[in-house]
Amino acid sequence: MPTSFDVCGIGNAIVDVIAPATEAFLAEHGIAKGAMTLIFDEPMVEKLYASMAPGQETSGGSAANTLAGIASLGGKGAYIGKVADDQLGKVFRHDLNAGGVAYDTPPFTHGPSTARCMINVTPDGQRSMSTYLGCSILLSPEDLDTVKITNAQIVFLEGYLFDADEAKTAFIEASKLAHNAGRKVALTLSDLFCVNRHRSAFADLVAHHIDILFANEEEIKALYEVADFDAALAAARKDCGLIALTRSEKGSVLARGDEIVSVDAEPVSAVIDTTGAGDLYAAGVLFGLATGRSLEVCGKLGSLAAAEIISHFGARPQTSLAALAAAKGL
Repeated sequence: MPTSFDVCGIGNAIVDVIAPATEAFLAEHGIAKGAMTLIFDEPMVEKLYASMAPGQETSGGSAANTLAGIASLGGKGAYIGKVADDQLGKVFRHDLNAGGVAYDTPPFTHGPSTARCMINVTPDGQRSMSTYLGCSILLSPEDLDTVKITNAQIVFLEGYLFDADEAKTAFIEASKLAHNAGRKVALTLSDLFCVNRHRSAFADLVAHHIDILFANEEEIKALYEVADFDAALAAARKDCGLIALTRSEKGSVLARGDEIVSVDAEPVSAVIDTTGAGDLYAAGVLFGLATGRSLEVCGKLGSLAAAEIISHFGARPQTSLAALAAAKGL
């Protein structure tokens, strides 16, 4: 069956709200400087949001960042994620579609508002994040778009979403839909906190439903509860057909069957903001796989995309990744 999309991503639909702030503002609102704090009380969220200085509102979320990267590389992507029928939900929807990603999940109309990450940036450049997950975590099997899932070469699942029981069920259902249509399913472990919180469930998901696994060095060691990277890689290779593991400045390692490829990190003049580096690495690798590149080229595309994203603030490409790849002969 021919495909309409290279990749269909499923994840937490979050809007990043970035604004300048003073030290006094952080103190007044009890914001931990330089850290990320989850907020569960919606009235508190609305009060903080209303108090912030004028800033920039852009769609975010890990899998959505990955899909934006795939679009920048020239790929065809789709996205499934939950936003509310509110101002920030409209921002998320517009940004993703304008960036070339097909997104039309029906908005949530009877509950929490759109998820947001309120990022207050002090004059010293520190980013202090207050995150409210809102309706994003309420994604359920009923929200799955069967047409998009079965018409994508690869379905990409975001580990951050793997918390609520309905989201877990949605992941399994999406995997079954994809596999029944002859498609591949990829997962990013997302964060060490996610792995430690859901190790057993993640391990079961990886062993029985995942073809392509993304993780960084600490995440993969935590998943298999080993202290050695090579031991973690060996364990992961028994569970998945393809493994892509990032190691910061050491680059990355990709393994498929008997083939193991080490790829150097793409050099950058200065690291400005590492937010989204893993998301964009996944974008490069997934785009490469969907377009039939070699494992080495897939890794190089991932390194290239990650290098672009860490060279500036924000988790969406500011330079055409397709143009950068072409200049490198990729």
